Amino acid sequence: MVSGGKARATGAEQRLENLGIKLPPPPTPFGAYVEGVRIGKLLFLSGMLPVVDRKPQYLGRVGDKLSVEDGYKAAELAALSALASIKEQLGSLDKVASIAKIGIYIATEDNFRDHPRVADGASELLLKVFGAEMLSGRIVLGVASLPLGVPVEIEILVEVAD
Repeated sequence: MVSGGKARATGAEQRLENLGIKLPPPPTPFGAYVEGVRIGKLLFLSGMLPVVDRKPQYLGRVGDKLSVEDGYKAAELAALSALASIKEQLGSLDKVASIAKIGIYIATEDNFRDHPRVADGASELLLKVFGAEMLSGRIVLGVASLPLGVPVEIEILVEVAD
């Protein structure tokens, strides 16, 4: 099935297993919101943080206390939390028809310029799990601060298969 101009994802759960990737527990809200909202065929995730069991795994700004590699790993962990949330809400990652868009926010120092490399931590993980046909558009923004003092927050919009 082709949806949104992309082939439907097949085998995301199997790819996770083949890659030896274990998802963290699904995140829980830190405030008055829900982790995701489904409207028709679209699942809108709230901002996902590099947090495990409600504990930030990375703190600080990229380009200051944290390196580009630290930021990459934080983005990857936030994407893992997004996958855990998607799986919890849909029952299986195989129900994702397409990734419509990714937004990646990075807490950085003023002169930081390597945003794309940090963002690739999330994008490359999604590429491994869903395949090249599922690459999506993305926006990457540098910001002054993020919740809990973490360096990265990502949001994902996915289309759900019938």
